[in-house]
Amino acid sequence: MECAVEGIIETQHVEALEILLHGLCGVPKERFRIHELCLKNGPNLGSVSSEVRLLCDLEQPVPTWTVRHVGGAMRGAVAEQISVAVRTMIDSKASKNVLRFFYALGYKLDHELLKVGFSFHFQKGAHLKVSVTSVNKLPKLHAVDEAIPVTLGIQLVEVTAPAAADNYNEVVAVVSSFSEYLAPLLHLSKPGVSVGVVRTAAAAAASLMSDRGGKTL
Repeated sequence: MECAVEGIIETQHVEALEILLHGLCGVPKERFRIHELCLKNGPNLGSVSSEVRLLCDLEQPVPTWTVRHVGGAMRGAVAEQISVAVRTMIDSKASKNVLRFFYALGYKLDHELLKVGFSFHFQKGAHLKVSVTSVNKLPKLHAVDEAIPVTLGIQLVEVTAPAAADNYNEVVAVVSSFSEYLAPLLHLSKPGVSVGVVRTAAAAAASLMSDRGGKTL
């Protein structure tokens, strides 16, 4: 399982967010450039819709492939009371022939994206990952060098942490608590429930840029 929240931030404030994250996490950032292909099942694979994402990490010396399946979020009264999505998520490493394999199974390419940005991985009550991503669409099939931003001047911020059925409550608390540190720059909520940019972002970014993260956080 995975606990996740996301939000958006204006590109002009990303440097300030990076300063804040570096101070909070105490680890160096990791850059990524990922070609993401979203595949959906064909009619011969059953009536239930299925979607998988193939991720090719272009930042590595030899591009590596991952198959990712993100399931639906937990529902019910308990889920409605928390601001963090708790969902199933499976990652599997794959060979460079993975796209051909899924085509052979009957999956069809729905869309593809190029995601460029940086992330921080650290331990803070749970193994947290914070990623800041510029999401780009491809005008032609597999044309990653011609990628165009989906939304100009806006980047996606995600905070995720792995969880299990017996500890997701604790992980939810950790993710929620960490999200509060970022509140002056952006609002984080369940995926798909965005409230846009926050009014305090410009002032908070100016403060962070003035002391360059020199304060103890």
